[in-house]
Amino acid sequence: MKVFRLFLSLPLLLTATLLMGQVTLTSSNLPIIVINTNGVGIPDEPKIAASMGIINNVGSRNSLTDPFNDFSGTIGIELRGSSSQMFPKKQYGIEVRDALGNGLSVSLLGMPAESDWILSAPYDDKSLIRDALAYHLGLQMGRYAPRTRFCELVLNNSYMGIYVLTEKIKRDKNRVNVHKMSNTDVAGDALTGGYLLKIDKNSGNPTDGWTSSHYPYYVTSGQTIYIMHDYPDGAHIVQAQRNYIQQFVGEFEDVLAGPDFKNPTTGYNKYIDVDSFIDYFLMQEVSKNPDSYRLSTYFHKFRDSDGGKLAMGPIWDFNLGFGDVDYCTQGNPEGFVYQFNQICSQDFWLVPFWWDRLMMDDFYRNRMGLRWSALREGKFSTASLHAYVDSVTTVLKKEAVQRNFAVWPVLGQYVWPNYYVGATYDAEVQWLKNWITDRMTWLDRNLPKAITGLENTNSDVQVFPNPSQGHLTVQYALKSAGQVRIQWSDAAGRMISDDSFAHEGPGQFQQQYVMPAPGWYVYKLMLPDGNLVTGKLIRAN
Repeated sequence: MKVFRLFLSLPLLLTATLLMGQVTLTSSNLPIIVINTNGVGIPDEPKIAASMGIINNVGSRNSLTDPFNDFSGTIGIELRGSSSQMFPKKQYGIEVRDALGNGLSVSLLGMPAESDWILSAPYDDKSLIRDALAYHLGLQMGRYAPRTRFCELVLNNSYMGIYVLTEKIKRDKNRVNVHKMSNTDVAGDALTGGYLLKIDKNSGNPTDGWTSSHYPYYVTSGQTIYIMHDYPDGAHIVQAQRNYIQQFVGEFEDVLAGPDFKNPTTGYNKYIDVDSFIDYFLMQEVSKNPDSYRLSTYFHKFRDSDGGKLAMGPIWDFNLGFGDVDYCTQGNPEGFVYQFNQICSQDFWLVPFWWDRLMMDDFYRNRMGLRWSALREGKFSTASLHAYVDSVTTVLKKEAVQRNFAVWPVLGQYVWPNYYVGATYDAEVQWLKNWITDRMTWLDRNLPKAITGLENTNSDVQVFPNPSQGHLTVQYALKSAGQVRIQWSDAAGRMISDDSFAHEGPGQFQQQYVMPAPGWYVYKLMLPDGNLVTGKLIRAN
């Protein structure tokens, strides 16, 4: 029998009830999170002190009378979200704290230890899984995306329905893995990274970031692109760091907007991890997320010693994706969402010109086509997406769905900005699966197509052996003098080498490399004639 040291009396815990739905929770097949604020209302900010316990009996049922066996301790809690705060089902930001009120890194429900978490509250998304589906696909790409766990929440003795415990995006070795910075990192390599930036609504504090000087080609008036400091944040970043990262992003935008932006050595490729931009683009387009590119859009910069480039991601905020909006781009499965402002020209928040400009480069388009073909043959096959939807919703439907919609009776009701309103949960899930089928078919027809040999037009390039035991050779033939640049990145997109070789005449040349650990790697060869050769190599055990 539980001893309720931190929370509530036994009779209250045994039947957690929300008056609007009169739903009683005694046990669940999902983990149960119990939070008590001791009678204090939860504000937008700052966080207030509370206590939290998590019951997670792996492989068996979870009862409110069971011990808190996954976590039991003190937290800070606040409301979070922007437009989502209009909904009665609130989402919360949580910081796990020690006895002195400081952040405390802990593992929750099997996810890597950290102090900051989010309890996401699917409400307008009646499938309950859009965010989790998107993050699952991001992880399937080999990129970091927030990990999630479905649970049921009891808050101040009231049953609150199905929630999704989600990793908050922040700099961390298990989240956005860029270098930790301090206010003394004001020169040399330390100044160059790592930074975590975000395109979003201006919070009202001009020190949080800056306004981009480059606007899309179809801008009207009064609109803006605001780039925020997420790490180091506006309260901790020092002036030298502000100046450096704003200048670096500005140079990237200047070069991308310039006449020689396609140059493999001096163009946009000098500044960005192209593959991360492609993966980010594909994920936003798969979901047709109307907020993508212009809101809740994260990107980060590695330290020069780690490659020094801007990388897109992590992905974030997909509750309006996968056909869940009835405005502007609409919920139908057709159309590119990166063209949002061309469709909704008066919307205040702009999609950066980056995406239109990059699509003007044949080599970028070709790499996108190659990546899309590879994804569709495996982890992004329609069958794979349907299987994930079925695997999650089957678990939710066993019992938790019925309780959730008894408390929040929105099935069959329009909730802004629903494009589709299903009478039942099964109808909502089936509609989502049908939408995914139609969306993937449309993308197959409309995304750039890979052109065989485009990336290897005037060169003879071989990378062998593949798979490799570690040592390998890059061999290439040149028809004229010039400089060759060879870059290697690991599966997470981190640059592990970036070398340039000057050749005074034509001929065949070899470069030797050693891959540091088992896994797969991506190579890029930029050749004197402007061609770009890319490929993958497996480093075996």
